[in-house]
Parts: sequence; C-alpha cells; structure tokens
Amino acid sequence: MLEHVIEARKASIGPGMDVRRILPFRLRRMLGPFIFMDHAGPVTIQPSAATKMDVLPHPHIGLSTVSYLFGGQVTHRDSTGAQQIIRPGEVNWMTAGSGIAHSERFEDPATLAGGTLEMIQTWVALPEKDEEAAPSFDNYQPHQLPIITDTGVWMRLIAGDAFGLKNDVKTHSPLFYLHVVLQPGARFGLPTGPSERGIYIAKGSVEVSGTTYPAGQLLVFSAGIDPIIQANEATTLLMLGGEPLGERFIWWNFVSSRKERIEQAKADWKAGRILLPPTDNLEFVPLPEDRSRPAGSPPPQALS
Repeated sequence: MLEHVIEARKASIGPGMDVRRILPFRLRRMLGPFIFMDHAGPVTIQPSAATKMDVLPHPHIGLSTVSYLFGGQVTHRDSTGAQQIIRPGEVNWMTAGSGIAHSERFEDPATLAGGTLEMIQTWVALPEKDEEAAPSFDNYQPHQLPIITDTGVWMRLIAGDAFGLKNDVKTHSPLFYLHVVLQPGARFGLPTGPSERGIYIAKGSVEVSGTTYPAGQLLVFSAGIDPIIQANEATTLLMLGGEPLGERFIWWNFVSSRKERIEQAKADWKAGRILLPPTDNLEFVPLPEDRSRPAGSPPPQALS
C-alpha cells in the first residue's frame, strides 16, 4: 500500500530561514511531475532581521515554481517584469522554461514577528516539449480556486484535476495538488485516477491501515490502492501527484531532461545571459562553487 514514508529533512536556505525539505529524496526523486517540495515556517524573527531572510534573485530553467501560503505574505519579482505580493489562499505559478530569474522578499516584518509566515514551495518539472517555453508568471486569487466541504473535511484545489474539481491554473501535464483540512475523526481518500499519489502531513497526524503518521511526513501510495485516511486530530494535508514525465536531472535551481542543458544554464547564469528582475537587479545569488561537496552531489536549492 505505502511505497515510501519520507521524513522531511531540515535544510537552511539563508539566515533565519530553515525549511523542511521533502523532495527530492534519495529513494524517491519525483512524485508525478513534482520534483521539489519545501515547507517553510511558521517563522518568528525580529522585524529588524526580516531582510536577512530575503531570497535574492536566482535562476531557474525547465520547471514551474508553485508558491502557496498558509500565513503571512511574500513579494515576488521576476525577469518577465512581474511583481506580485502573494497572500494565503493564492497561488503563484511561475514557469521558468528557457530561463528566468526571480526574488522573494519578506517586506512585511509584522507577519514575521507574529509567527504567521508559513508556506509550501514546490517545483513541477515540464514535459520535454515545454522545457524551452518562454518564461511566464501568473497569480491566481482564492475565488479562482474551488473549495468543497463535507463532514469534517475542507478542501481547496490548488492546481490540476481531482474529485471532479478543475480550475484555471495553467499546468503543462496531468497532475493534482490539493490543500485539505480534516477535523478530528474525519475520513478521506485519494484521487483514484493518477498513477502517482501522495499526501504530505503539514500539521496534525493521520491513521492509515492502523498505523499513525505524524506531521512532517510524505506518504507515497502504490498505484491502484485506495486507502482510507483518518485524522487523529485537527490535521492539514497537501495532496499531490500525477503522471510521471521520465528522468530529470537537477542541479541547484536547474531542472532538465538533458545534462548538457544544465551545463549551459550554469554558463548562462555566470555570464549574465539570464536577465535579472528589472525592479530587483542590484544583487543576486552567484552560481555555487562548493568544491567541498562530493562529485555529482547538487548544492542546496534556493527556496523556489
């Protein structure tokens, strides 16, 4: 029934910003098209230290970054000229395609001091035909993301297609991504269509087939299995998955079906051929040159 139980690992992406890294995992590099997943927060720091948490302009290729907040707010800027404050219940979907740079700034110190900043960052790999697409950015408001409720269950469709729900979030391959809140004792299932499916327990705990799983775990289920998920307490889940795209290579913030394309992206960033955001172009994250890591081991990724 369960193929993998993945424990989130602590990773640091900057001063004051530790995250729980879920994907990639050594035994499970991807879940459907999802190739990266971080859970940041809740974060509480002094307002004077907020700028130290900023994620400076950095590059991506071959993927879409998806930002979803439980609390707080983050300002996104990218090289298409997009500038967007994302708030809870919204979706920021940025498709890097052939190459984009973006930053994430924490410009509302009050949300940090109050301990309300909490977000999920995922990367969705692109099909080979879309890996070199023109970069784009879209923000989707809560009214564009359908919600359904049942006894003890609240659910929002972040992206894709599940349980008969659809929305206008532009995706490039079959997937589903849901925010689910369960009350104690509530029972819930997984979408039955996709071939790869999992749940990340953000808060609370669930019971599956008599075993309890706490927060900070990603449960990956076998195809064709329809488990019953029961909340032991008030629980928040992210359900995600879809159809696999085939092997992908990942190095720093670059994803591609071709190793040589990642080498080209390294050279492009180093040479300044990937443009910086026009409204945030005075600083950036340099290409990592960490010779202390084992050969072939990727440096830690930026937040998104």
